Amino acid sequence: MKRIPRLLKTCGLTCLFLRLCMPLPAAQPFLGEQAQISLLTCSPDDKAAYTLYGHTAVRVRGQISVDSVRWSNIDTVFNYGIFDFSKPNFIYRFARGETDYMLALCRFDDFLTDYVMRGSEIYEQTLNLTPHEKEAFWQALLLNAEIQNRVYRYNFFYDNCSTRPVAVLERCLDGEIAFRETPSGSFREMINRCTRDHPWQTFGCDLVLGLPTDRTATFRESFFLPENVKKAFAGAEVVRPDGRRRPLVSAEQVLVEEIPDDETEKTFFTPLACSLLIFVLTLSVTLYGWRNRRRCRALDCLLFFGAGMAGCVLFFLCFASEHPAIWPNLSVGWLHPFHLAGVVLFAVKKLKKAAFCYHCINFAALLSTCCAWIFLPQHLNMAFIPLMASLLIRSGYGIVGKLRNIG
Repeated sequence: MKRIPRLLKTCGLTCLFLRLCMPLPAAQPFLGEQAQISLLTCSPDDKAAYTLYGHTAVRVRGQISVDSVRWSNIDTVFNYGIFDFSKPNFIYRFARGETDYMLALCRFDDFLTDYVMRGSEIYEQTLNLTPHEKEAFWQALLLNAEIQNRVYRYNFFYDNCSTRPVAVLERCLDGEIAFRETPSGSFREMINRCTRDHPWQTFGCDLVLGLPTDRTATFRESFFLPENVKKAFAGAEVVRPDGRRRPLVSAEQVLVEEIPDDETEKTFFTPLACSLLIFVLTLSVTLYGWRNRRRCRALDCLLFFGAGMAGCVLFFLCFASEHPAIWPNLSVGWLHPFHLAGVVLFAVKKLKKAAFCYHCINFAALLSTCCAWIFLPQHLNMAFIPLMASLLIRSGYGIVGKLRNIG
């Protein structure tokens, strides 16, 4: 969804923006009556995490007025999906939900070449607009592209490269768009369909995205995915104030066929396989300790340290991020920074009583989290279960070990 042309990456970010951010004339040009405006939908590809969801852009082609006499041909793409990796603290700002995206212009040939190299399909839907609506849409796009307006605060669900063109278009129509609404499912279901061939991406999303993600999205909210916008436009109509109706899209065509990626390899080391491996190792060491009356504190320190570090990241996202779909999140019941305090208690033998109390509290918290998952509608990734069971086993063994004076 967030696209940076591959051909331009080697030129550096400076060249990227010189090429994409074409300067706008001082006097806004008018659009010729024969000009066409279309919606471009690019299919997902596997090259990066942010390309798994596809992309939407607006294409304007035809003539524009240079002055009162002269006209010039253009074929330009308005792209709301540009971001700058070089900005200070980009990763931190992204985690905080403070990522700024921008609208940039590029030549259609450059846009086309980039997606041909990616192997993505480009689907074009020519909009059935009156001359007045085309001019209004064109002027709105130019206004958005001005330096003082082009940057906006990105939000994956509610304000992105897919939702923005729709919102701008609706304000420029002499009427309203009537969509043929279809069930959309929850936000998480739609995301997981996009990441279905990428289990680690699905695991990460299921971990950090909380209960709001499992809410059923409205038809309009589903527009955060470009594919949903394409389908909605295909059957939509413009209803004028006098009741007359016309199709929103006058023509559709595939500009570039999708090329399947034959290099995609299935890996055995999926999140579920890795979590099951951790569970088996934890269970084996615990049984060994039980038979030999050993506490195996090294395992506790290693296991809870990993859970504590993951919990620090999760707590930061839940309580310091502006992302609207992260909190509340049941995962904080089993992944939290307090596990790091537990590591200190396990490592120091003089703190056996405190470690016992921690195991009791953690055991109760884990059971409560499991019960909450039964009654609350947050999706449970299957890879969470062996990891939670590993922590539950070690806390249970810590309690039993203390009561039976083991280790």
